Amino acid sequence: MILKSEIVIFVVKIYQMATKILIIGACGQIGTELTQKLRGIYGVENVIASDIRKLNIDVVNSGPFEVINALDFNQIQHLVEIHEIEEVYLMAALLSATAEKNPAFAWDLNMNSLFHVLNLAKAGKIKKIFWPSSIAVFGPTTPRENTPQFTIMEPSTVYGISKQSGERWCEYYHNTYGVDVRSIRYPGLISWSSPPGGGTTDYAVDIFHKAISKKKYDCFLSSETKMPMMYMDDAIAATIQIMQSPKEKIKIRSSYNLAAMSFTPTEIAEEIKKFIPEFTITYHPDFRQKIADSWPASIDDSAAREDWNWSHQFDISSMTKDMLDHLKK
Repeated sequence: MILKSEIVIFVVKIYQMATKILIIGACGQIGTELTQKLRGIYGVENVIASDIRKLNIDVVNSGPFEVINALDFNQIQHLVEIHEIEEVYLMAALLSATAEKNPAFAWDLNMNSLFHVLNLAKAGKIKKIFWPSSIAVFGPTTPRENTPQFTIMEPSTVYGISKQSGERWCEYYHNTYGVDVRSIRYPGLISWSSPPGGGTTDYAVDIFHKAISKKKYDCFLSSETKMPMMYMDDAIAATIQIMQSPKEKIKIRSSYNLAAMSFTPTEIAEEIKKFIPEFTITYHPDFRQKIADSWPASIDDSAAREDWNWSHQFDISSMTKDMLDHLKK
């Protein structure tokens, strides 16, 4: 006798295998791991990776890949139509520190790529969109500790301004046109499989590489700069979880706060020393210090935990061990 639960699992698996997904910005820090994870769930041929360049990396060589300019509406629409895409993950963006060097291009890329996919969804060509926001939407007037889901936002960077504007447009397109767009505000993300991507929190990635290769690190932030962080495994899990959650569970259509841990450069250095005792760290803050000082130190993500059962797995200790184990290999 076939149990009802077995039928449900079977139907879910059939749906997953049939869902066609496009990832724009698949060669980036998040996109590389997200693409591989989604291919494991939905099948390699059902997940189309794309980016502006075809790099010789696993995400390009392990499945369908298309060269695409995220600023070109016609290119995106063409891919959506020929591959019969149902879901789009828009991961292309210019991050905080890099965006400050080219504000006009950062605004163009971060905003117009979003408009392209929102308008395709409005036209009925896409069923569901994931668009990442960031803690950069907060600013110096935002409460720094346990930053609420709904609070003052006065971002001081072009990256933060574009993300705050994007949140408002996502909510508008959902409320006005019924677009099923979902978003989370990523904290600083830490991954062993991809290099730093130009963000202010990327010291927490580079420090591990330097600890292994040079046994020392010169940090561009001050020793006590505390910021919210998350291991990439948790970020990928949250991204997929919010997209797979029933529509009625997604009650916030701007973007959800997301959190796992908060620490300072001093604290992460002490964790590394448990595995590499000779490791040393020095501090020479640069222009990124001002950016970091405008962001929260910790985040209240109770809305995500209540609405779609978000829960993180890694803390600073387990993350440090896993990072060093992988990088030493």
